[in-house]
Amino acid sequence: MSSTPTRLRAAVVGTGGIVTGSHLPALRAHSDRVELRAAVDVDPARLDAFRTEAEALGMDVEGYADYETMLDEVRPDLVLIGTPPSLHRSQTVAALKAGAWVLCEKPLCLSLAEYDEIAAAEEASGTYASVVFQHRYGSGAVHARELIASGELGAPRVAHCQTTWHRDSAYYAVPWRGRWESEGGGPTMGHGIHQFDLLLHLLGDWTEVRAMAARLVHDTESEDVSTALVRFESGALATVVNSVLSPDEVSRIRVDCDDATVELTHLYGHSNDDWTYTPAPHVEPGRADAWRTHADDVPSSHAAQLGALLDARERGVRPPGSGTDARRTLEFAAALYKSAFTGKPVLAGEIAAGDPYYPAMHGSHTDWSPAR
Repeated sequence: MSSTPTRLRAAVVGTGGIVTGSHLPALRAHSDRVELRAAVDVDPARLDAFRTEAEALGMDVEGYADYETMLDEVRPDLVLIGTPPSLHRSQTVAALKAGAWVLCEKPLCLSLAEYDEIAAAEEASGTYASVVFQHRYGSGAVHARELIASGELGAPRVAHCQTTWHRDSAYYAVPWRGRWESEGGGPTMGHGIHQFDLLLHLLGDWTEVRAMAARLVHDTESEDVSTALVRFESGALATVVNSVLSPDEVSRIRVDCDDATVELTHLYGHSNDDWTYTPAPHVEPGRADAWRTHADDVPSSHAAQLGALLDARERGVRPPGSGTDARRTLEFAAALYKSAFTGKPVLAGEIAAGDPYYPAMHGSHTDWSPAR
């Protein structure tokens, strides 16, 4: 007679919209593997509302105002972090030291220096921290990556990555938004990072970035639009646009390979129908049929990524979206800022300890760093 596997103990930190709208449904989807035991929030009313919503879903969640107390008393196996970005590094490190794995909203931290602190905590604890890049985990993205990596579409040559969204002044009235010390940057860090992470996931290592950034509308410390030209190790070239100034909102990735163009068009999440494949004129009839075939339609979501993390934990291996893989995406953001603010190209691996863009995305550049 087989026994029922013990469910992992989980805790959420922050009970705002992203946790209620995305992490809570993800935990419910995997309730056979993980049990939400605790929630932490400094706002008692928000915490109570979250606990009431969780209870309606059949979850008995203990509430905590203090994070360290929760870690000591609950000893969670998994901590899901949905607080403002400036808290991510310290809360992630504390969870790792307490023996928990972490799934943290983007950005995992505000600089490469902070990322390396997290990596050191992983090494010391033997636990892992993943950043939420849920667009990687939809079945359409999985399929596209397999086709590109296998060479089935031919060599990638040209790519476009577009995050053109719209955010008004009320959005930036939230005190921590648009400030380097609390958000780490503008749409490069807070919005477009999802799309260019998926671009890097599809195309692999980048080698060079040339970029521009501007504050055109919003009264913020950071940019409200940025653009970049990117060279990949494969030789492919790409453009990246990150904007919160665009009334017609869209998220788009297009990759032109020798034998096909693959394109994703969506807004905040994709399914298989959002992916299209256009064969080159020389491709034989019928070959493209396999490109469009998917066994299942798994939308990109927090639930899909949480499932991948739980699979990795069961196998005792590093989860996807962590380690050097996730660092590559943060390094890309740092390189974009450095190139935009200095007017010079930036090479992969260039930003290290001693570089002003290693501890802060603004690099203490006089036109962009906060007034002291």
